[in-house]
Amino acid sequence: MQNPFETGHIKNYILFYLSIVLIMTLFFIATTLFHDVDGIEQKLFSTEQNSTKEAYKREQNSVEEQGRAERFKLLDKAY
Repeated sequence: MQNPFETGHIKNYILFYLSIVLIMTLFFIATTLFHDVDGIEQKLFSTEQNSTKEAYKREQNSVEEQGRAERFKLLDKAY
């Protein structure tokens, strides 16, 4: 096996590494240039509205569960 320090392999590895870094930076620049974002819509989350909706859903679920329990009748004996 040849000594890589004498044959110039290190220069080839460094050039290969720099070419990959250059290609990556060119792709990054190309994607940022052609990707125009006009603006980002800001979303506001109100905890008051969510808490009242959740309380209403809980009440509805409890009413539905009571209605389901009345529909089914258990058997007198377990088999």
